[in-house]
Amino acid sequence: MDGSRRCREMKFKVFISVFLILSVALFSEGIVIKDLLGREVEIPSNVNRIVAVGPGALRLIAYLKATDMVVGVEDFEKLRPYGRPYILAYPELKKLPSVGPGGPGKLPDLESLIALQPDVVFITYVDRKTAQNIQEKTGIPVVVLSYGDLGTFEDEDLFRSIELAGKILGREERAHEVVDFIRKAQEDLVTRSEGVESPTVYVGGIGYKGAHGIDSTEAKYPPFVVLHARNVVDELGEGHKFIDPEKLLVWDPEYIFIDENGLSLVLDDYSKHREFYESLSAVKRGKVYGILPYNYYTTNIGTALADTYFIGKVLYPERFTDIDPEEKADEIYEFFLGERVYREMAEQFGGFGRIDLSSGRILRGTW
Repeated sequence: MDGSRRCREMKFKVFISVFLILSVALFSEGIVIKDLLGREVEIPSNVNRIVAVGPGALRLIAYLKATDMVVGVEDFEKLRPYGRPYILAYPELKKLPSVGPGGPGKLPDLESLIALQPDVVFITYVDRKTAQNIQEKTGIPVVVLSYGDLGTFEDEDLFRSIELAGKILGREERAHEVVDFIRKAQEDLVTRSEGVESPTVYVGGIGYKGAHGIDSTEAKYPPFVVLHARNVVDELGEGHKFIDPEKLLVWDPEYIFIDENGLSLVLDDYSKHREFYESLSAVKRGKVYGILPYNYYTTNIGTALADTYFIGKVLYPERFTDIDPEEKADEIYEFFLGERVYREMAEQFGGFGRIDLSSGRILRGTW
């Protein structure tokens, strides 16, 4: 009898042990995902604590309405909040612990990551070796995201990144909403500008490793591409370009748009070379306009879309009669971030409007 009871007790203990082992395995089981570099990364099935580092990583988390999961941010996000609507919408992010200096080319501080123990680290603009090195040294899963090339606003790498992060964070539905919103906005802009003759256009003051003046421009500038606008710089290829200002006189575009991050440099140059500027048809006709900078710690999709609607309103007023650019900007920001932050962006840079170079004023609401 005693032997039989001991046997039953032993079997019961074995059963409990096996049950506990299986339970732990079941509830701690991770899932394997493939990041944008094609790396297979095992992550926890339930992610609650995250860090997002590198240009644009934190922005994508904000778009997914998952900032409540963020446990640390880069110093760059705290010390240089200008031009990034997601920081305006979520100022509490600046109070979180530091995970390193941040900024282009800067890696996170590994000791800070280990101390914070996030479930996942999202990172952008690193190669496979760097991502793997961070993961091995911290023991934390590292998932690489990407913005792609963004020749227009529809980039499959960007969409894959949004959907992947959404899957990891349990925000799949929100990820689909974000991708759908971007696709529909681009489709709307393309449709509005189809089949109409475009004037010639130029964009100056484009930021490139810092602020620059009228000579800093971009061929195949995404807002112009989407709007079928005839960018005079496209004959030079694609991407960022520094031009000889005399070339601008030769092109003599009908409309000039100034990225307001470089506006102060343009105004300073105007004060020194007034005759040059006054020789341009766009200046003589009052067709110089300010747009918000959207390349701040890589592309701010919301600001880029808002700029494009404003440019469309200027170039094709009959196709954009129902659009108030400032109201549209706030609608876009509210969708992406839950806050209408156009006013704050306009206070930082000037906002949408015609630029009076002689006075240095942006005439808000004039288009």
